[in-house]
Amino acid sequence: MTHISHTSVVAGSAAAPDLPPHLLRRALDAAYLAAGATGAACVALICVLMVVQSLGRQLGFPTGAINDVVAWLCAAAAFLTMAHAFKHGDFVRVTLVLEKLSPSARRRFELASLSVAVVAISYLAWWACVFTYESWLFHELAQGLWAIPIWIPQISFALGAVLFLAAVIDEWWIVACGGVPTFVRLVEERHAKGDFSSDL
Repeated sequence: MTHISHTSVVAGSAAAPDLPPHLLRRALDAAYLAAGATGAACVALICVLMVVQSLGRQLGFPTGAINDVVAWLCAAAAFLTMAHAFKHGDFVRVTLVLEKLSPSARRRFELASLSVAVVAISYLAWWACVFTYESWLFHELAQGLWAIPIWIPQISFALGAVLFLAAVIDEWWIVACGGVPTFVRLVEERHAKGDFSSDL
């Protein structure tokens, strides 16, 4: 599989002309964006539910189950947004050493770091899926006021972990093919436009 980015950039060389994005690239980018948007919607819904709970306490109607829903939404917001945040360079990265390396050495270090990440996140994704499957298999119920099958909120954990793994493998392949990591390219593009908001 050949990776084609929006502006295929190889370290130390000029940018190639724009090419139509590959079908797999479009599908992956759409999945990252959709998961990120869903995570953002979970955060917005948490805000709404917290307001409803505050009003409920003032007006005297029960809102205990809202705590359970908010906890599930917090987990969904965290895991569903990981792939999108990673691809866009919104994870904290320590680059003091990388910035002083030559392009070839930096590529090797990036590839080694991403290889470690692939192993670690594969472990996370495997057990996230196992836990969710076992909850479904044994008909486990949530231990709160709203006793729904626990695999339902756990799906966001499993899906988010799997998508995060896909994003890391995606970046590993880009770097292995000699390209600039997406999380580096997008941050540099934002900086070129004078946008340093993600660095605050």
